[in-house]
Amino acid sequence: MQEAAGFIGWVGSTALVNAMLTSLRLYPIIQIGYIAGFTVLVGAIAMFDLRLLGWERAWPASGLGKFLLPWSAAGLSLIVPAGLTMFSARPHDFLGNRIFLLKLALIALAGVNALLFHTRSYRSVAQWNVDRPAPALARLHVLMSLVRRDFLWPAAGPYLSGARS
Repeated sequence: MQEAAGFIGWVGSTALVNAMLTSLRLYPIIQIGYIAGFTVLVGAIAMFDLRLLGWERAWPASGLGKFLLPWSAAGLSLIVPAGLTMFSARPHDFLGNRIFLLKLALIALAGVNALLFHTRSYRSVAQWNVDRPAPALARLHVLMSLVRRDFLWPAAGPYLSGARS
């Protein structure tokens, strides 16, 4: 535990953190990158989720997945460094915030859900690729994604984007 506290102390004292705390523009610029990445990631996932729920079954699920996966990865490639950078500016505030810890739990849940989807349901995509409904397990993963993303995330509101107590 002491090593973690030392690491958090070190993160909070880096030159990047000093720049984040002293510049009027740097933190908002990084937030914009975070929000843009989040928008791209969630938009791509939402379009794929809608296909699996039965919208536009004529579109091949595998083709749509191949098209949207790079967009999801691009969004994630903006979110992760921006989120870590914002976290580094006030690590103690964030780690002391129960809502922020809920956010981390929701992110972990999303990752597990996506991993299970890709290692289970999506392996059989050839059987339901076009003009057929996705299997019940795939739709369950989509519903879990929707509940987490569209109901739990907004319910926490502005607390998920900051270190408020």
